[in-house]
This record gives sequence, structure tokens and C-alpha cells, in this order.
Amino acid sequence: MLHLSGLPYFIDWHWLWLAVAAFLAGVLNAVAGGGTFLSFPAMLGMKILPIQANATSSVAIWPGQLTSVAAYRDDIRKNLRLAMLMSAAGFIGGTAGALVLINTPQRTFLHLVPWLLLASASIFAVSGPVSRLLEARKTVPAGPARRLPVFLATAAVCFYIGYFGAGAGFLLITALSLFGYKDLHEINALKVAAATSANVIACIIFAVSGEVVWRYCLVAMIACAIGGYSSARLARRVPQSVLRGLVVAIGLGMAAWFFWRNG
Repeated sequence: MLHLSGLPYFIDWHWLWLAVAAFLAGVLNAVAGGGTFLSFPAMLGMKILPIQANATSSVAIWPGQLTSVAAYRDDIRKNLRLAMLMSAAGFIGGTAGALVLINTPQRTFLHLVPWLLLASASIFAVSGPVSRLLEARKTVPAGPARRLPVFLATAAVCFYIGYFGAGAGFLLITALSLFGYKDLHEINALKVAAATSANVIACIIFAVSGEVVWRYCLVAMIACAIGGYSSARLARRVPQSVLRGLVVAIGLGMAAWFFWRNG
């Protein structure tokens, strides 16, 4: 790679792309979701190991997710017992997923990456139509849901959150709808409770295990936070269908690139 003489290393184009990708990841997470499709490949571009890239990306984008807890605090209070149950499931599932990740061989994880990206992009692609279906059904009274199946399903999805995570929010929404929950505000609040718990413990495990490359993480964290904060106007101006289409295209493109790279 060429460098102009006298220019410091921090303006290497890899660093520039990391900052830009993290900024865009923050924007996408705030207005549509799917920021991992950008932040994870950008971390890999910094020439770090695949598991380190995933762990560092997860920690970098996690603080922006905390704002969701504040946004849904009233709905969480209305379902506090179930939210606590799902948070416990998130803690267990996130712990298991993170521990499995850090004990997965690097080459094995790298070969799993395109399949994970493909699955995540496919899940995201159907999230729009299913969300509209749920919105149409939200006035239908919900039947009672048994707590144990909800707990087990949440723990299973949160295992995936700890391991990789892209598209997991929609999986939680789908699981709750299948168990009889119809109100999207209630569903989103419970999703946030579980996903935040899973991400918290996963990020702690990644940090303690030494898998986080902090010099990259801090740059991405700041850029991601700026992107999320500055996305309010974009969220109002750009149709959600356009944003979702963009996220799916990015996810499928990243999956195709990794299939080609690993081939």
C-alpha cells in the first residue's frame, strides 16, 4: 500500500473507511437497522482476526443501542415481569453465544461469515412485509403466552446475538408475535430488553477475553454515535422502504464478497 511521504499513519485509507463505515452503521442502526453489515467488514479491513473484528464491531456499535432502552422505558414498565424474564434469557443466551464465539477457530468462523451475512440479509428482507402484517393485526386481542416457551425462544435468539447478531431484532419480534403478542410497541420494548441484556454481557465477555482491539473500537464507537445522532433528519426524509432495500443490498453484497473471498 502506498503512503505519501511525511503523512502520519492514522490517515491511512483503512482508518478513513473504518470511520465512514462506522458513521454509516450508526445511521442505519438508528433509522432501519443492519449497521453490522458495514461495521464488521470494515473491522476486517483493518487486518485483524475475524473473531476480533466481530467482537470489536459489537462493542463499537453497542452504546448506540442503549438509547432504545430509554425510548421504550414506559412500555417496559407496563410489562416489567416479562421484560425481566426476557432480560434474564438474554443474559443467558448472550453469554453462551459470546463464549462459543471466542472459542471458535478463526478459520471456521471466517467460513461461517458469508452464511451468517446471507441469513441475516434474508431475514432483514422479509422483516418489512412481516412488520406490516403485525401492524395490521395489532388491534387483535392477544392470547395468554406461556412464559417458559418465550424464555427458551428468547435465549435461543440471544445466543445468536452473542455469536454474531445481525438481524436478531427481527427474530425476536417474530418469536414474540408467534407467542400471541400483537402490540408492536409492547413487542419492541420486550425485544429491546432482551437484546440489550444479551449485548451487554457479550461485550463484557469480549472485553475481558482480550478480543476487542480498542484503538479501532474507539474510533468506530465515536463515528457510530455521531452517525446515530445525526440521522434524525434522514429518518424523516428517506422512505423506510428505501433504507431497508439499501440494507438488504449491502448485506447480500457483503455475503457475495465473502463467498468469493473464501472460495
